[in-house]
Amino acid sequence: MDRLMVFDYCALALLTILMITLVMRRMTKGHLGRHFIMLVFVAILTCVADTWANALDDAGTGNIMLKYVANTLYFILHSCTMPLFISYLVVLTDSWHMLRKHKITLSALIAPLVVVMLAIIVNLFTPIIFYFDEADVYARGKYIFIVYIVAAVYLVFGLMHSVRFRRTLGVNRFVSICSVFVLSVIAVLVQYIKPQYSIEMYCNALGLLFISMMVQRPEDTIDSETRLYKLKAYLNTIKMAFGNEKELEIIQINVTNYKSLREMMGYEGTAELMTGLGEILEKINLKWKLSADIYNLGNGKIRLVIEAKKFGKVIQVAEEINDELKHDIALKYGVVGVVANVCVVKIPEDITNVDSLMAFGDDLTSFPYTGKVLFASEIYKKRYYDIMRDIDSIIEHALTERKFEVYYQPIYSVNENRFNSAEALLRLNDEKYGFISPDIFISASEKSGAIHRIGAYVLEEVCRFIASEAFSQLNIDYIEVNLSVAQCMQKDLAEDVLAMLKKYNVKPSQINLEVTETAVSHSHVTLMDNLTKLNDAGIMLSLDDFGTGYSNMRRIALLPLSIVKLDRTFTNAENTPNMHIVLRDTIKMIKDMKLEIVVEGIETEELVKLYSDLKCEYIQGYYYSKPIPKDDFTEFVMKS
Repeated sequence: MDRLMVFDYCALALLTILMITLVMRRMTKGHLGRHFIMLVFVAILTCVADTWANALDDAGTGNIMLKYVANTLYFILHSCTMPLFISYLVVLTDSWHMLRKHKITLSALIAPLVVVMLAIIVNLFTPIIFYFDEADVYARGKYIFIVYIVAAVYLVFGLMHSVRFRRTLGVNRFVSICSVFVLSVIAVLVQYIKPQYSIEMYCNALGLLFISMMVQRPEDTIDSETRLYKLKAYLNTIKMAFGNEKELEIIQINVTNYKSLREMMGYEGTAELMTGLGEILEKINLKWKLSADIYNLGNGKIRLVIEAKKFGKVIQVAEEINDELKHDIALKYGVVGVVANVCVVKIPEDITNVDSLMAFGDDLTSFPYTGKVLFASEIYKKRYYDIMRDIDSIIEHALTERKFEVYYQPIYSVNENRFNSAEALLRLNDEKYGFISPDIFISASEKSGAIHRIGAYVLEEVCRFIASEAFSQLNIDYIEVNLSVAQCMQKDLAEDVLAMLKKYNVKPSQINLEVTETAVSHSHVTLMDNLTKLNDAGIMLSLDDFGTGYSNMRRIALLPLSIVKLDRTFTNAENTPNMHIVLRDTIKMIKDMKLEIVVEGIETEELVKLYSDLKCEYIQGYYYSKPIPKDDFTEFVMKS
């Protein structure tokens, strides 16, 4: 059987160019990079074996031993390709730890590969996969279908896994992965029906090329100067870890004198310094065989992220890094001394969410330098207890010295295709304790009664902003301001709010007051009177965090609301069919009450599309922007 070899030659050329490109673009870094390189390398070997086998088969009689070697090698490599791709996919979705917990599933994944390998070995003695007839011509064996069934099993698993983790993958990655499966199916079907057309390797090469362009993209994740991973890649890694309930240990390194070094050395000097630090950490990483991914977050902050199987080495590695950084670093600029806090953090054991982890990492710069390795387990607990001990004085100091800062998170109008509003959110960076979570100071202020002063502080800051020249240029319709339960029960709330608006000449339509489900669940005359007065004055009212409580729907229907804000718990609905039904019914119910909807906690493009298709009017979340200071918010909206 003469085969058309041009596809094999084209595949080999494509794969060779791809491998050279991967090396030149330094796409060999990290677990994902190494898996992809292995995938391409095996694809090249498979293509070489296939070309060699086809050439020998087409050469005619003789060379039986070489023909068996070439074809056997091809089938071994070919059978490994799809399992390797599945392994790459599991790394891409950061879900190996989940598979390891399910021994049955893991065994079921390994079993097909074992079966096909045994069949190939048996074929050396009994021709069940392939053989050569009396004329030394290649022929398929009776059980050749085993190879195709095994490939189909892995293909089905890959598709199911991709669908399950489509949110994690994102639209571009999900489509890219699915395209590989589609190409594989087409290639297998064509080659099974028309074996003279060797297109399987060519389709495989196209799929890998597509993944290289759409999934790997080192320019998105690797800093061109330090060759370390960027902040974006770090955020993606820890978000997936928290989302997949994966345990990680992180060695956090903050150069505490970075600002001084930057002023002294300039941009080029500090860039050289961070590159030098990256090289030191890479050497330590290799020495200990830690396989850690190293990230440069900017402003002198570097992170090493370590998988569970290497946890036993983390403290020793942190100690060596700490000792190494005590020595001067020789650069072209000259000899430089760095002062660095090194801290070991376990997630989710020490810190349970992304925001807290990032805030803790930022605060690490301000911690007193001790020369010793720090541990978040000790710092976090001690810091929390110290904050709780001093929280009342911290709040009082922040109010009297105006240390509270109002951040703004833009809200996107789907219908108007613009940012038409924003939510005002209070932040506190204390001189002694650094960032203090709103969950802590809001709860404490409600107990102490300081919440009324804090509420007035926020409203005044927002009104001052709305009255400014900068705000008038933003084309923002209104700002959302949260009301606590205690504020809603305050007898003079409506009068105080209207007086503040009058003081700054702010229109009632420029303010939207948010009340929580917890507040409206209280059957209280004062609350209803306040909301009615505010609404009658022209101030819009929103129900915040809808879906987190157990409010009486009849009471909600009677409130003078304009907007309902769906809590971020609804953003997980697409992964659960029953929750998706609840989501659709909830949106329909709200729409039937003639209310508009803001969806909170949106972080991905597919969620934007989902809620846009469901006719939700407004989208809020990290997909567009995190809460940012007033000046940054102004710049963000002006550029949008």
